[in-house]
This record gives sequence, structure tokens and C-alpha cells, in this order.
Amino acid sequence: MSLPKLKTWDEHLEHLRQIVGGFPDHRTGKNTSYSMEDIGLGAFAVFFTQCPSFLAHQKTMDQAKGQSNAQSLFHLEKIPCDNHIREMLDPVAPEHLFPAYDAAFESLRQAGHLEAWRGLQDQLLLALDGTWYHSSAKIHCPNCSCMEHKSGGKTYYHSAVTPVIVAPGREQAIPLRPEFIVPQDGHTKQDCELAASKRWLEKNAAQCAALRAILLGDDLYCHQPFCRRTLLHGFDFIFVCKPESHTTLYHWVQLLQRPDLGTVTARVKVGAHFHTYVYRYANSVPLAEGQDALQVNGCELTVTDHQGKVIYHNGWVTNLNLADQNVAAIVAAGRARWKIENEHNNTLKTKGYRLEHNFGHGQQHLSSLLATMNILAFLYHTFLSFTDEHYRLIRAHLPTRKTFFNDLRALTRYLLFPNWAALMDFMMRGLEIGPYARPP
Repeated sequence: MSLPKLKTWDEHLEHLRQIVGGFPDHRTGKNTSYSMEDIGLGAFAVFFTQCPSFLAHQKTMDQAKGQSNAQSLFHLEKIPCDNHIREMLDPVAPEHLFPAYDAAFESLRQAGHLEAWRGLQDQLLLALDGTWYHSSAKIHCPNCSCMEHKSGGKTYYHSAVTPVIVAPGREQAIPLRPEFIVPQDGHTKQDCELAASKRWLEKNAAQCAALRAILLGDDLYCHQPFCRRTLLHGFDFIFVCKPESHTTLYHWVQLLQRPDLGTVTARVKVGAHFHTYVYRYANSVPLAEGQDALQVNGCELTVTDHQGKVIYHNGWVTNLNLADQNVAAIVAAGRARWKIENEHNNTLKTKGYRLEHNFGHGQQHLSSLLATMNILAFLYHTFLSFTDEHYRLIRAHLPTRKTFFNDLRALTRYLLFPNWAALMDFMMRGLEIGPYARPP
């Protein structure tokens, strides 16, 4: 698939305008006061600024000044109301937004920003994990999943698998196309995270082949059919492997002695003391029972503090061959899986993006489409942190991501900016950073 070569934020915004302009429009007759471009970009602007009242504020500004930041920053021609946006976007499946994800990620790749993220065998780490983004005892739609409680009550929820690129030592996570966990046509069984991850592999393996990616996942993914499917689609893998769910593998490893069981010990200084890292590993061990069991390579890490107390223990399986020289690096890659929770899912939920807030539920795709827009806004902010020096300096100078959004909301409510660069310049001046820093 040919992707546009987009380098600047304005180019990506124009590309997004073209994408939302192609959203299905079921209106007939003359009831087209607002274009699909304005409807789609209006919704996106709310997530990019993380201001639920952004459109209402911009309407007020437009009435007072004859123009607004919705027009200058997001290129809207007319500002639709929230209810009209929800009504028009409910029939739009989230897949319509995926080309925007692809273009943003490709921009980072073409500019060389991902090269420093490559580690093992010059590969990227791609973590998979599922997360909820809506739950309610009352609000639900045909695409909701349902949890029935012993008390007789029900919890309706939406969830998705949210793949991201991560790397040890990197605070950011770069989101890729999500895969939503929804009831599947022709299936009586409720959809689940593992089934959604299999669909994600089938849909995205060809596109991701050039990334040379290693898949990371928790113990749920350490499942023989899923491991086989991972290899079938050309991915390597490092999955968490717990003793209680993989008794065959751990029993096999316990019987091994050197040289079949490798051990590496290292001492790492942490503060004023040293921690002891003990790695144990074995190659070609069965993941499950049976003659057709998949042969995998297993490793584990035990960390003890200076008093001999165990402060960390975990295990993984991988298709990568393990040796004294690489076991520590493979374990470090496996441990990077937690970044999908801390640097992505947790950031989206608690650091300003409010992923679990009900921006609108609808009866078809509205909830999943708005979640897709929210994650896309996070991806675009990540893109800016790589490519916009002013944006990067401002974010580095402010104490939290929430502070940035608070400032963005206040500034765009009261002041009119002709473009994104002017907004960044104003914030730089106010913070006295970059070219506006006070002389020593």
C-alpha cells in the first residue's frame, strides 16, 4: 500500500481532512449544512485539545470575532454541534481512520526516528494488550460486550487490543491501528482479547513485515495456537510465561542440568547498593503436552537486593535462540511489555486523554470511532514530540501532560491564533524557553 510522504503537522491535518471527508454520509436531500470534513475534524479537535467544550467555546469566539481557532487550527469551515456530530458519526466504522495511523507512523519511520528504538537483531518491539474504554450498568449498544455478575447484574463494556511500539529506556509508546473486541458475525461465543489479537495479526502482518517486529505480550498470549500463528505471520515473539499456566514447560526446565540449562549472574548498582540479577534459560523445551507440542526457548529472571530478598521474578518464552550473550537483552525486551500499560493505556486513561470518559456511545460504531480518534490524537502528539522542536521544549518545560492540556484549553478559549506555529510561539514566549529564554 502506497502511503503519502507527510513531514509536517499541517500536512497530516490536511490528510486527516481528506480521510474524514470520505466518511460515509447517509444524508439525503438538502440536509447537508455541515460537511463530513467539518463533522469529523470537529470531533477530532475535541480529542486533540482534550477539551469537551472546545466547539462551544469556538462558536462563542466566532460570534464575537468573526473567526475562531476551530477554523485557524483545525481548518473547519463551519462548527457543528456535538449532537449532530454524534448522530453523523455513529454509522462510521473505526477502520475509516486507520490510514491516518499508517501515515503518521510511516512519517516517523521515513524520518529515521524509529532507528534508535531498534534493539535485538535490529528489530522493533511491538506489544499487544487489551484495555477497556467504556463500562456501564445501563448504557449499552449491540457492539457491547457483557459481563454477568453472580448478583444478577450486568456490566456492559467496550474494549480493544491496542498495539504499540515500545523500547527499553524509552518513555514513549507509539500506537498502531487498534483492533476492537466486539461480537463477531456468525459466532455465538463472546469475542475476547486473544481472538481480537489474532484478527489484528491477519489484517496487519503484511504491512508490518518491513518493521521486523518482535511481539510482546503477557501470559495470555503464551498460548500454543497463538504462538504458532505469530510465527506463521512472520513475527518473532517474547511472551510472559507463568508457572501456574505452563506446568509442562516448567517441569521440563526443572529437570535440566548444565549445559542444557544456562545460568548468567550479574550485579547491578542501584543507589548505594548492588542488586543481583540471575538469569536461567533453556532452549528447545515443549510449551505444552503432546508429541506435537511447539518447541520454544524459555528464560526467567530473579532479582535480589543487597539483603538477599527477592524483589522481582518473572519468566518468558521466545522463539529466539537463547545464549549467555543475549539472555539479558531478551529479558529486557520482554520486560518492556509493561510500557503498553504505563506509557499507553494508563496515559490515555489518567494523564489527560480520559479514554474511559463517555464522549458519546451511540448504537452502532460511535463509541469505538471516538476511542479511535482519541488514540489518534495521542499518536499525533507523539509525532509532534519527535518532529516539532517547539512542542518538545514546551512539553519538557511543563510538569505534566495534564498541565499542557490545561494551558491549551485556556489559551484557545480566550485567544485567537492564526495557526499552530503561532500558538507554539506564544507558549514559548510565555514560558521563556528556547529562543525566548532569559539570558543568564
